[in-house]
Amino acid sequence: MTQPSRIFIKGGKVVNEDYSVISDVYIENEKIVEVGPCLQIPAGARVIDATDKLVMPGGIDTHTHMELAFMGTKAVDDFYIGTKAALAGGTTMILDFVIPQKGKSLLAAYESWRNTADLKVCCDYSLHVAVTWWSEEVKREMEILAAEKGVNSFKMFMAYKGVFMLQDSELYASFAQCKDIGAIAQVHAENGDLISEGAKKMLSMGITGPEGHEMCRPEEVEAEATQRAITIAHSVNCPLYVVHVMSKSAAKVVSSARREGRVVFGEPIAAGLGTDGTHYWNKKWEHAASFVMGPPLRPDPSTPGYLMDLLANDDLSVTGTDNCTFSICQKALGKDDFTKIPNGVNGVEDRMSVIWEKGVWQMDENRFVAVTSTNAAKIFNMYPQKGRIARNSDADVVVWDPKMTRKISAKTHHQAVDYNIFEGMECHGVPIVTISRGKVVYENGKLNVSPGHGSFIHRLPFSEFVYKRIRQRDEVSQPTAVIREPYKGEVLLWHCECSLLCGSSELRSSQIKSYNVLSLQIISVFTCRV
Repeated sequence: MTQPSRIFIKGGKVVNEDYSVISDVYIENEKIVEVGPCLQIPAGARVIDATDKLVMPGGIDTHTHMELAFMGTKAVDDFYIGTKAALAGGTTMILDFVIPQKGKSLLAAYESWRNTADLKVCCDYSLHVAVTWWSEEVKREMEILAAEKGVNSFKMFMAYKGVFMLQDSELYASFAQCKDIGAIAQVHAENGDLISEGAKKMLSMGITGPEGHEMCRPEEVEAEATQRAITIAHSVNCPLYVVHVMSKSAAKVVSSARREGRVVFGEPIAAGLGTDGTHYWNKKWEHAASFVMGPPLRPDPSTPGYLMDLLANDDLSVTGTDNCTFSICQKALGKDDFTKIPNGVNGVEDRMSVIWEKGVWQMDENRFVAVTSTNAAKIFNMYPQKGRIARNSDADVVVWDPKMTRKISAKTHHQAVDYNIFEGMECHGVPIVTISRGKVVYENGKLNVSPGHGSFIHRLPFSEFVYKRIRQRDEVSQPTAVIREPYKGEVLLWHCECSLLCGSSELRSSQIKSYNVLSLQIISVFTCRV
């Protein structure tokens, strides 16, 4: 019989999104059993002294792409390497994306992702599913995924024309289905048509380097698509989650919509909060190319601080990474044409430290927990199983040293990629112990992990945090017709037989016929004379 695993975290400051308190935490097997001051240490428990440290819920990275096949190659961080690196950075759960090819089954793609990930993950994970085309079959499979497969979020692309991009009518249909099945609609918000034309223009001008990537996708292209997505989602009363908000313009759109009461969530990512797009103009091609992602980082160096301000004030809600890593030699597929550079950057290992370093002077420790863990758990219906230090919550815990520092470098990170976009950044705030599923998996710089340790987290639809407002609006905001007496008078319509209606240029009184203008859907009535 397996002996129970017991961990006693003593004397730390427990930090949840709504309060902080000096307290002990007792963990048995995979659950938090007790939280409180001066608890009695159970026999056989391993004691971790957290004096002067913070004890926080493990981070939840809302946006990763492990071993994604994309743009002619495959991301180098697989589910084992990527989740191992996540744990080293204090993240104990990732949400990855199933991305079916256009015309292919969503269910088959989901099963393929599960078969790949289940055997490799070192921490818990769950899956969003992308809707890359539309049909009645896609609609039916979305319902099955939400009802039976633990998926309550679906992503629609407004970019990558001819590959993943949906038209507005397809967005409307997919948003409406998300609403019906209790899911959250997610969008990659960029105007794919404008990007396509902009890329052609840049290449015709001889601009082939990484700077062309940003120049053909200016932030207005992101802001326009963000506004359009919010408008479409609001028209069907569907909750909307805008992934990787990268620009001031798009962030303002999200912020304004939230202040107008729209149910919309914005997700800035570690890259956009920790660095900027000035790197695209670096003289070394490989350096510039390593920052290429979509939407691009913005060259305005004040953008990260602006996004962090909105994140601190709840205008933006949660942080991910869009971790999708390609080596320099993979990036070199686009050495002569920026449109062929595989899009993606690192971040899953460094997100927590980067946000602490760049953001804690604007947000307190409780807001830090909210944007790195708790809000994600609430939005995606995992709270309080995830995202909280409390009795019966999952034992995904980080002991955090707010005074300890580390310098980020590709030479020391645990990811497979051969560069790091945060290279040289010194961060105050370091995880010294990471506990996943009740097991110490990272301690004092050393990992103790095994593939398959993590589990798939089944998420139910109709998250109360999201859908409470949606239901309320359904009840009070339904359009109603005006009740009036029917019109009983005469209806007089003037018609003519002319080139507009029948192709004839002559009009004779004997040829006048009675046309039903309403059935022809002609608004104006024309009178013709010979």
